[in-house]
Amino acid sequence: MGFEFKLTDEVTYVKGVGPRKAALLEKLNIFTKYDLLTHYPRTYENHSSLTDICDIIEGETVLIVGRLSNITSREARGLTIINAYLADETDYIKLTWFNQKYLLNKLREGMRLLVIGKAKYDKWAGGLAMSQIQNFTILDEYEEPPLGITPIYPATAAITQNVLRTAIKNLLNSMPTLKEILPQEILQSQQLIGLDEAMRAIHFPRDFLELNQARRRLAFDELFLIQCGLMLIKRQTQDERLGISHKKNGALVKAALEKLPFELTNDQKKVFRTVSKDMESKLPMRRLIQGDVGSGKTAVALLALVKTVENGFQGAFMTPTEILAVQHYEKFSKLLNDLGIRVGLLSAKVTRSKKLKEEIYQQIAAHELDIIIGTHALIQEDVHFAKLGLVVTDEQHRFGVNQRLTLEKKSDAVPDMLVMTATPIPRTMTLTVYGDLDVSLIKELPPGRKPIKTEAKNIRSRKKVYELVRAEILAGRQAYVVCPLIERSESEQLADIEPAEEMFDMLSNGIFRDIPCALLHGKMKPRDKDEIMEKFRDGETKLLVSTTVIEVGVDVPNASVMVVEHAERFGLAQLHQLRGRVGRGAEKSYCILISDSTANVAKARLKILETTQDGFKLAEEDLKLRGPGQFFGEAQHGLPDLKIADVFRDLEILIQARDAAEKFITDDDNLNYFASLRENLALAYGDKFNQITAN
Repeated sequence: MGFEFKLTDEVTYVKGVGPRKAALLEKLNIFTKYDLLTHYPRTYENHSSLTDICDIIEGETVLIVGRLSNITSREARGLTIINAYLADETDYIKLTWFNQKYLLNKLREGMRLLVIGKAKYDKWAGGLAMSQIQNFTILDEYEEPPLGITPIYPATAAITQNVLRTAIKNLLNSMPTLKEILPQEILQSQQLIGLDEAMRAIHFPRDFLELNQARRRLAFDELFLIQCGLMLIKRQTQDERLGISHKKNGALVKAALEKLPFELTNDQKKVFRTVSKDMESKLPMRRLIQGDVGSGKTAVALLALVKTVENGFQGAFMTPTEILAVQHYEKFSKLLNDLGIRVGLLSAKVTRSKKLKEEIYQQIAAHELDIIIGTHALIQEDVHFAKLGLVVTDEQHRFGVNQRLTLEKKSDAVPDMLVMTATPIPRTMTLTVYGDLDVSLIKELPPGRKPIKTEAKNIRSRKKVYELVRAEILAGRQAYVVCPLIERSESEQLADIEPAEEMFDMLSNGIFRDIPCALLHGKMKPRDKDEIMEKFRDGETKLLVSTTVIEVGVDVPNASVMVVEHAERFGLAQLHQLRGRVGRGAEKSYCILISDSTANVAKARLKILETTQDGFKLAEEDLKLRGPGQFFGEAQHGLPDLKIADVFRDLEILIQARDAAEKFITDDDNLNYFASLRENLALAYGDKFNQITAN
């Protein structure tokens, strides 16, 4: 990463990558040399030994060497088809290339070729033939074939494996030795190989021992950088001079407790005691509350907000959706208005009116509102709090680190921060995603809440399922139908999946034609979504066909049944979240998962959902079955992506990286002294790094 060679330069600086290829690489999120260098192989194929043509097994990827003969070409349906035969001392095999006309100028009779590909039986050839040719190399007469481990990259039709291998090889050949980013003591204590050695070996390893060492080093780096970033965020709030020290709970908190229409569970009491203690400390509170669907996190948040109001401060409650903001506003107002606590709502609906928007901005700035509930509108530049004491964010995984920091900065002192999520997060994820927060769990559900009867059904049972839904509606209840898509997809893989629009037409004109139905999805205008949701909440609409837009923050106690179409397309944690939209009233509730998948993993996942209501157990199982990629991509929102580390498989590395980062960041001189680490943090975090390290 020297003065003349910069990994931040555009990828067009790499030999063989011109503007056209650079534009195609962008579809793989490759914009710079750094992106190309960290476009790691998704797997590897062992091409350490040659296979005799007579020993080829159908369907196996093999490496063969032979001489070409009988090269022919023809045009068919606009395609150029090239056929040839490759022979070694044991046998011959037919080779076929499709739509690669340029090869006619490269291939010659008698030429020696090294070919990688899969063979299958071809009745016209009378034996095995190879049309799935991954790569081939022209060899000189006496040249030894290059053997080894071949990287397989995430690729596209336009950017082939060969293009990626060549570009990455050219980049590595043009690079000076990469400067080390880790201190020598960490390299020694963790027994890690050097960065330059690891980066070259991850792409073109000599053997699997070297590959494993390279992967461990680069996974450690990723996790170490993330942990350093989280530690820097946490360190910002460890100065006692910056915090707010609230007093012990007084009469207002006691009155709010008495106003609640239920008694707190033991878990809620325990967590509120912890939150109160945090708020009374001189250090700013940074706490995450994890609680399953319906566990009562919001009640704890309400009491914490009352506590800050009792101490003369304002509280902000940020939610991911307008629907949820309105629901919280209505509930909080009903409970707190009699106590003299002024609750306000700031959301997209409010800000559409310039007059209303300016009015509420003035009320916030003049401390005429005590608790302000809203969406991301709360972090707009024009919002100024008079005296912000506590920030609560609901469904934390929907907000990024940056959004939390933006809201924090709307106060002279650093306000206390309480974040909540109903998405169950295993310990592995909590360490990585929320490393800057202390964690509390609410696992106990309020008494009287009935379990939701969950059943997985084959698509052939669809008619009976909707007869049950109709019976529930005729008995006075309401129902959801959830679909994975909004409209028909052009993808062949999704061609058999009925989207929400078609499902709505089919149901509203069929078995539910005499029942008020509505369609809800994310492409609708916010005001249309609000109107549809309000009608469903008020009981005017009996059946709501929706996408996952209802996953968070829809509270309709009268809804007793949910049908999830093509349930195999959802993660377990997401299905559990969706299921939590029913079972909120006194009636027995049902969640029916319809799937026609024959895949064993899909069946196993749905079976787990049938047998447990424990969201944390489901999250662990989801990680085992699917891996952490999708969840982590959603949950860490605001942190750099993991390109090679796997927080489930690499738990041991994660813990080692966290311990090393904690020791490293506690020494104030380390970041300034170690410029290479700072440079890599900036590459990984971009502007976020500048924000979290700014004094």
